[in-house]
Amino acid sequence: MKLALLLAVIDSHIGGVIVFGHRGTGKSTAVRSLASLLPPIQRVAGCLFGCDPANSAHFCDDCAARAESGARLTSRKAPVSVVDLPLGATEDRVCGTLDIERALVEGKKAFEPGLLARANRGFLYIDEVNLLEDHLVDVLLDAAASGRNVVEREGISVNHPAEFVLVGSGNPEEGDLRPQLLDRFGLFTQIETITDINQRVEIVQRRDRFERDPLRFAAEYEGEQDSLRKRLVRARKLLSKVKMGRDLLLKTAELCIALKVDGHRGELSIARAAKAVAALEGRLVVEGSDVVRVAVMALRHRLRKDPLDRVDSGRRIAQAAGAVFDIRESLLTAVE
Repeated sequence: MKLALLLAVIDSHIGGVIVFGHRGTGKSTAVRSLASLLPPIQRVAGCLFGCDPANSAHFCDDCAARAESGARLTSRKAPVSVVDLPLGATEDRVCGTLDIERALVEGKKAFEPGLLARANRGFLYIDEVNLLEDHLVDVLLDAAASGRNVVEREGISVNHPAEFVLVGSGNPEEGDLRPQLLDRFGLFTQIETITDINQRVEIVQRRDRFERDPLRFAAEYEGEQDSLRKRLVRARKLLSKVKMGRDLLLKTAELCIALKVDGHRGELSIARAAKAVAALEGRLVVEGSDVVRVAVMALRHRLRKDPLDRVDSGRRIAQAAGAVFDIRESLLTAVE
């Protein structure tokens, strides 16, 4: 789970992460902790949508108009947003609302930004994503596919950037996710309750220390946090230089064909995630073990469901990846 989240931070084009698992296993805690790891970014000062001053192709209407008029766009540092989307949110709360009365009287577009605007260039987190209402799923699919959010009311339209990494979590016992939305997630991780006694005791002790003195607890791990933060910054800078050879791409495609994966998002997710792994480890070339390491996360939610198949889908992917890439069984066990 932590690796998948880190890879999504390094490369937002991976397509987001979904975390399914037992209740009380720290899914929400892990996602919300991302905010403290992310380095600040540059945003256009005064922009409602936090546009990137160095990327004019993705400006909102207001920033684009100011740039065309020759106005100088000042920038400021701001933290990356990790926005929670509550299950009970209305479509207006998610997309934003237009003040029709003010538009008619004053002739101005009075727009109240929604959660998609706040999540631009950041993360949008949906807890219990499998319980999300269908009409909100459609809105998210449109925004995720286009990177823009369009709000139209009474002939008035507002269009603004909405590029975000979608992160969802849920309990499979409460229902499945719509296939259209599930396929939009680049990586899928499945979390189970820890059965090791010593680790369970450590969880209780850490939680107790945190509740007694949160600031002191955070200070104890600040060194590790800072070290990981620096690794992420280096990995982001290195990512564009990482290469994946055609031989590995051929084997990746062979793996997806062997598992009868529909579409081509499987290969794309594996390639992007494997490059992010190499960047995280400071390497410029993707290795076969990187592909095997991310294969289960990238393909598990894309396999066709067979009610008669008693082999766990993750195990099946690991075995197939081991056969294609000639990886030892001991490594496959560690990967799972």
